[in-house]
Amino acid sequence: MALFSCNNDDSSVDDLENIDFTKEDNAALQFMLEEEKLARDTYTYLDEIWEINQFSNIKKSEQSHMNAVIGLLGQYSISYTLLPYGEFNNQEIQKLYDRFIDYGSENRANALEVGASIEDLDIVDLANYIDATTNSAMIKVFESLQCGSRNHLRSFVDAIELSGNTYEPHYLTQEDYTVIINDSQEQCGR
Repeated sequence: MALFSCNNDDSSVDDLENIDFTKEDNAALQFMLEEEKLARDTYTYLDEIWEINQFSNIKKSEQSHMNAVIGLLGQYSISYTLLPYGEFNNQEIQKLYDRFIDYGSENRANALEVGASIEDLDIVDLANYIDATTNSAMIKVFESLQCGSRNHLRSFVDAIELSGNTYEPHYLTQEDYTVIINDSQEQCGR
């Protein structure tokens, strides 16, 4: 099983130092599993409607992101439940999914904006969880996921701009967004 979505090395969660696993860390893993599922499920849904390359490519990476979080949950013997596509345990994420698929179903421009918004949100949430933990295994995985999300954001924004539109960040600060967009594709996990 590949642990990191943007990684070609053979390291696994078991190789990482595991310290200070807290109740908050458990909640962070459960939340990020659902948020990565949000991305995968939304991109799968929108890909079936619009057949946009970003959705067909990035949904596979989102499954890798889910697998990385599942690896950590397994390492800590934390039970979790994955509901079917489009269904979420977390009601806030369920509301986001419902809103994203409604909006993204209207037209291609909206669909691409949804993709950028999900990556925008993911980067911010991962940063908050990285800052809140001292668990080195979680930090390493979350940093790799965040790197992948920055690449995904760039890809969606490129497609938005190629279609003659612009994206304004919904979650990132304008300054952080500009730094990410002006940076080049990253080699994550290396």
